[in-house]
Amino acid sequence: MEYKYCSKLSKYERFKTINVKVGNSSIGGEQPIQIQSMTDTDTLDTQASVNQCIKIFNVGADFVRLTVQTIRHAENLKNIKESLRKKGYNQPIIADVHFNPKVAEIAAGIVEKVRINPGNFVDRNNPSEKSYTEGEFISELKKIDLKFSNLIKICKKYKTALRIGSNHGSLSNRIVDRYGDTPIGMVESVMEFLRVAQKEDFHQIVISLKSSNTRVMVYAYRLLMNKMLLSGMNYPIHLGVTEAGDGEDGRIKSTIGISSLLIDGIGDTIRVSLTEDPEKEIPVAQKIVGYINQKKKHQTFNYQVNTSNNPFIYKKRETYNQTGIGSENVPIVIADLSIKNELTEADLINLSYKYNKNDRQWTRGDLSPDFLFIGNSKYESFDTNGLKLISNYYSPEKNTDVYPIFCSLGNYLNSGEKSNNLNFIAVSNNIKTIELLKSLKKDKTIVLILKSENNNSYADKRAFINWLINENLKFPVISFNKYNDIITEDFQVKSAADNGPLLIDGLIDGIMLKIENKKTTSRQNLLLKNSMNISFGILQASRSRITKTEYISCPSCGRTLFDIQMVTKEIKEKTNHLKGVKIGIMGCIVNGPGEMADADFGYVGTGIGKVSLYKSMDIVKKNIPSENAVSELILLIKKNGAWIEKKT
Repeated sequence: MEYKYCSKLSKYERFKTINVKVGNSSIGGEQPIQIQSMTDTDTLDTQASVNQCIKIFNVGADFVRLTVQTIRHAENLKNIKESLRKKGYNQPIIADVHFNPKVAEIAAGIVEKVRINPGNFVDRNNPSEKSYTEGEFISELKKIDLKFSNLIKICKKYKTALRIGSNHGSLSNRIVDRYGDTPIGMVESVMEFLRVAQKEDFHQIVISLKSSNTRVMVYAYRLLMNKMLLSGMNYPIHLGVTEAGDGEDGRIKSTIGISSLLIDGIGDTIRVSLTEDPEKEIPVAQKIVGYINQKKKHQTFNYQVNTSNNPFIYKKRETYNQTGIGSENVPIVIADLSIKNELTEADLINLSYKYNKNDRQWTRGDLSPDFLFIGNSKYESFDTNGLKLISNYYSPEKNTDVYPIFCSLGNYLNSGEKSNNLNFIAVSNNIKTIELLKSLKKDKTIVLILKSENNNSYADKRAFINWLINENLKFPVISFNKYNDIITEDFQVKSAADNGPLLIDGLIDGIMLKIENKKTTSRQNLLLKNSMNISFGILQASRSRITKTEYISCPSCGRTLFDIQMVTKEIKEKTNHLKGVKIGIMGCIVNGPGEMADADFGYVGTGIGKVSLYKSMDIVKKNIPSENAVSELILLIKKNGAWIEKKT
């Protein structure tokens, strides 16, 4: 199979797409990456919708999208657009349409761009258990051809752009029957519509393939790019992780999914979908784009052209099992405490360790690091039983859970004080390093701490790991990144962009984040605590290691019939101790049941004041009054044996 999906892996280069005109702006071609958000107002409420559009535009959005459920909603877009223009806002607005081709046709005569979902544009109403004969399958394609061709004619007339936006959570039953609920299914869902557009010689098209699962999202987009390259297509790409959630988790998840593609030059417009006020999405999106743009003028690196990696599926890199690191073990987290002169009990408590006086033993919390790098710090003043320490000074006779770290391979080779079990060695991507590692191929005590001074550290590290794969060198790899004292949101974005893509492809066995700070001890402790939360957040968002409750919550839009921010907050407060449980919180049924295929339990708005509850994809309670729904959700979790009492 041809694995090509981007312009280059050895150098940052945006994939060249056609330029799609969107009103007085455009997407793709030489245009910078565009940023957008979506209102959560009722599109029938002209003033509320206009006010929110203005809020979003004022913080830097290039486009704003509005949900359009009915013909009345579509017709009111004219009033919203006219009001915005009178107030001096000439940026394009986009209609988001599901289920109703007629609504899309009306909207296409008013706004600059229309989004349709191929999963529910025509053939959504067939029962899920139905299997399709070849004849029935072709018959449905003919319906798509007819309905979509009508919309294309209107778009041509009004010079309206289209986004064909497939969602993992709302694939048609016909597509699922043939391809499964998979990235391939998402791609084929889009390709059916692209073939009609090409037949009609219509190319003002942008494509998206969204999912709440970052792996599914990344692999789907790569498959799409591969399909387009093989078919001679180059349409602009809209990126987003749908139902990313809120707060730190939402920012990290969005960054991992979006940056994994932007860093390979894929993506022409993005949306960060947070369960927060829409205008809060824009600064996060700007930071993601800004950080990736810094990679443009990166240094060259030691690149291995030939790699057997399949970029369209997840496969963890094969490594040795080094004292619980690598192989089938989940990726580890190393905390960097090397700035401290002495390791104290307070440092450990800050990192959520607990000390049992009877056993004289430290135990980890769910978000405690697996190893502590203490550098030159002293640690003899208290019990260290239960801790795994990495030290510049190694005395095997003192403590069997203290392991040495070496600043280079040369230092390791020349040292007389190596551990018989586990040795950490700092390396970077160069030919000399690879040659030395080849000579150490049978040394099963080595774990590599992979550093990079390259401006595009992700691509540099990926190239090095591909060298390891091709040379059959099975040493586990820990990705190390160093940051200056930065505000939390910047740290979330940068560390997720640097490490998330490596985890998406199963290339690393752990992460180690260092924040340089020589200020107060309290500031150091806060930054260290943040770095641990973010480290575990990156592992969870990349589906590499689950250490807390997983929430799949959508951003609010005009289809949402309850206060999703308030409900999400309430559910999180009552369930955030349920480690490993996945809970979907959905505003409506467009993507709800589908995205919850990956969730254990679901809370979905089904009408004004009405909520339905799901166990996986099966609905178990319909149209519960919303005031009782959270309590009923907890009862459902308890009934299915997934509830534990919160520790006080």
